[in-house]
Amino acid sequence: MLKTLKIENFRGFESFELQQLGRVNLLVGVNNSGKTSILEAIQLLCSQANLELLRDLMIERGEYSWNDDKEAPDLNVCHLFYGHDMEKVSTFSILGINDHNQQKLFVSIGVDPILSRKLAETSVDDPLHELAQRLSLSINWTHGDALVFRKPFLSPNGGLTDDYIDSLRIASKHPNPRTKLIRSFSLTIETMTELFEQVVLTAEEKLVYEALQTIEPRIERIASVGYRRSRYSGSRGGFVVRLSDSEQRVPIGSLGDGIWRMLGLALAIVSVKGGVLLIDEIDTGLHFTTLSDMWKLIWETAKKLDVQVFATTHNSDCWTSLATIATQEDAAADGITIQRIEPDKKTSVVFTEKEIAIAAERGIEVR
Repeated sequence: MLKTLKIENFRGFESFELQQLGRVNLLVGVNNSGKTSILEAIQLLCSQANLELLRDLMIERGEYSWNDDKEAPDLNVCHLFYGHDMEKVSTFSILGINDHNQQKLFVSIGVDPILSRKLAETSVDDPLHELAQRLSLSINWTHGDALVFRKPFLSPNGGLTDDYIDSLRIASKHPNPRTKLIRSFSLTIETMTELFEQVVLTAEEKLVYEALQTIEPRIERIASVGYRRSRYSGSRGGFVVRLSDSEQRVPIGSLGDGIWRMLGLALAIVSVKGGVLLIDEIDTGLHFTTLSDMWKLIWETAKKLDVQVFATTHNSDCWTSLATIATQEDAAADGITIQRIEPDKKTSVVFTEKEIAIAAERGIEVR
């Protein structure tokens, strides 16, 4: 479990540090303060710089360009570097520290020195001549004795090609920890159906029920009706539930937005058992009266499955409802924090369990 996160020259952060991280960590701050970038940094670090995940992150942000002769876009990696300028900033790093060891992602960009020395020996018509002038992206991930190193050449336009990512299938001796980033728009019927199919008829299926029973004890069973069959049922279809006091199969949409969103969160956290769950705008689609139940689901399930959670919010009700969990006796053992991200500050402002409870009781704003 991460205790400290240090970021250098990544996206909008020239230098930034999160400290005293716990089991559940809520990131707050004004718009454009970098909360989502922190979630992305954690995902890249914990996934051992999985380039397929990097591609997904950049495409969601629109950080790509098309060439007329290609069927897939190039990723504009300059946006990963502080100031969006690879000429001024040629490296970035993400360092995670826990009680026992640390893992680090170091990324640099430049001309390959070996090929550069051979440049004078090649003619202009030699394919090696053109390659020697292209930039390469060195990606170095370390965790104890584990090492992952990749060095793809960038396209002539300075982009990371989709073809390279598709061709990269490097088996690691150290399996990637489970990590998942959930955005406000990503819990679609299709996504939730895929997550449910991964756990159905396994021990984890029971954990999904137990998670939902923390907020609706009547739920006994859940079944998927399939994505295609549910495509006409709106944003809350795809599943039916069996309730202890009913003989009917009840569409999950009949139980309201809250239960549907809770199911998505339950499926997401079960899918990363022993890993890290990252949730952007965690309160999306939830009424303020259900937020305490949401935190109860997140807290109890994260402890049971050894999951570390990082979430963001703009909602005052979201952080004040976290105080109901922070006052529990076991909260301090695993750790619950609010991390306030302030522009131009090099460290977050940390609120521990006791401080969260006091701030909520006295009406002190922490966002």
